[in-house]
Amino acid sequence: MDDHRWSRRDFVRRSAILAGTSLIAPGFRFYVNRSRPKLSDQILGHGDFRYRAEIGWGDLDPARTPVNNCHEMVMDSRGRLIMVTDEPRNNVIVYDKGGKLLERWGTEFPGAHGLTLWNAGGEEFLFITDPPGGKVAKTTLDGRILLTIEHPSRIGEYAEEDRFQPTETAIGPNGDIYVADGYGSHWILQYDQNGEFIRKFGGRGDADDQFQTPHGITVDYRDPSGPRLLITSRAHNSFKYFTLDGQYLSTVFLPGAYVCRPVIDGENVYSGVCWSRLRYLNQTPNSGFVTILDGKNRVVSNPAGTAPEYRDGELQLMVQEVPIFKHCHDVCVDDEKNLYVCQWNADKTYPIKLHRVA
Repeated sequence: MDDHRWSRRDFVRRSAILAGTSLIAPGFRFYVNRSRPKLSDQILGHGDFRYRAEIGWGDLDPARTPVNNCHEMVMDSRGRLIMVTDEPRNNVIVYDKGGKLLERWGTEFPGAHGLTLWNAGGEEFLFITDPPGGKVAKTTLDGRILLTIEHPSRIGEYAEEDRFQPTETAIGPNGDIYVADGYGSHWILQYDQNGEFIRKFGGRGDADDQFQTPHGITVDYRDPSGPRLLITSRAHNSFKYFTLDGQYLSTVFLPGAYVCRPVIDGENVYSGVCWSRLRYLNQTPNSGFVTILDGKNRVVSNPAGTAPEYRDGELQLMVQEVPIFKHCHDVCVDDEKNLYVCQWNADKTYPIKLHRVA
């Protein structure tokens, strides 16, 4: 991608075009004054969850701080936004909320994909998955590796020829580590906090207790009866609930949405939709949006997607409506309820910030 800076005339002209068409064309780069962010005129989303996109948030010099796929992002207790990319020269990029680079580190995870933040009584750790490398690592916030989980054949739970390509982790209330083998054999593997294997469940299939691409996993604490696992089954356009010991509970069906990991903030669940069903109900390239669910797991907003519609209690097909995003891979929610959208296969572009509209 060319790294050129627009003249002021070009910038004004292209900004006007964007405002008129409501599109952020793939490959465009905008270098803006961070103190006065340029926001799109179009409102994205529905109901109480509406946003304006900030053009050029997070854009860095690709010669110094390149990205490939911007896979996932979390916000630590200091308000820093930590992102993983499968760019071998810098696996981790740390921003402030204004899009300024704070630091970058890491070359040990050239396929960096999943990023989980665990606050263990005030001390914070990261869990990074590397699907091509077939490993999960627990690290400090500055990248010191503390624990590594590798191919389950080493403990007799997989055959040597079985694929292990973990995509995500979740940490249970007692410190147990849940690993979603989303690009491998589609099992969920449970370990204790020291990395000792406990059990596996799921596997590939179309039964309720099986998965087709368990891409993401988190612990849902919203139910007063106790925590549950909320796990993506992306090709099923679904999230599935399990107990902490791997027993299937229920499915949240999201027709048309190839969802990535569930991100819980307050009573809401947010997720990037990596593909939308647009033509002939097939998985359509260069599509996607963000979906937001309420405390009852009903979809209440789809920024860049069609408005959620329920008929007789059944959610209807959701598709991309405004082609701003290409393959939304993750959503991070900050303390002001703004969103940061990471994208996969999107021309090596940096994240997009969505500013919440009051």
